[in-house]
Amino acid sequence: MRTTLTIDEDVAVVIARRRKERETGLKEEVNHLLRVGLAHADAQEAEHADREPFRTRTFSTGKLLFPVDDVEAAIQHAEGPWHK
Repeated sequence: MRTTLTIDEDVAVVIARRRKERETGLKEEVNHLLRVGLAHADAQEAEHADREPFRTRTFSTGKLLFPVDDVEAAIQHAEGPWHK
């Protein structure tokens, strides 16, 4: 598959260094790193697959003291009538 990919400068520097050390081409190095990264991502997902999702318990806080869509009322409630 051919595609255009914009690589961040810091990543490009690492790829260039690895290519020089391993004497590989850009295509080979990018494919290798993608395979390693994808394998790592798959392993991470498998490791966390049996975890129950985090849930936040909710509770009623009672009746609203002021309309939440009325900013003026909210400020007046918080700061009192002298807020202006």
